[in-house]
Amino acid sequence: MTTVYETMYILRPDLGDEQVEQAVAKYQNLLTEQGAQNIEIQNRGKRRLAYEINRHRDGIYIQFNYTALATAITPVERAMRLSEEVIRYMTTKQVVREDKTAKEAVTA
Repeated sequence: MTTVYETMYILRPDLGDEQVEQAVAKYQNLLTEQGAQNIEIQNRGKRRLAYEINRHRDGIYIQFNYTALATAITPVERAMRLSEEVIRYMTTKQVVREDKTAKEAVTA
């Protein structure tokens, strides 16, 4: 069963625009290879971190929203963990709320 996920990760602030695009394409391709669908990418831009991470005060925030099987998450997070360009990442499962009227129509 596919589930909706959100992966937010922070890239090093010293990366150029081309390197950021390459990193985004790398993880997007990895998700696609793992069977993820409906991948939405949002580049949140460079922002100040709440606290210093690996001697970095700023970071480039990237957000992926997608549907995938639970087994697709592990290879992507492993690649991010081993990458020197990613300083922090987090994947969360999104709760999809059904419309109350649609649910009542099905039960009627």
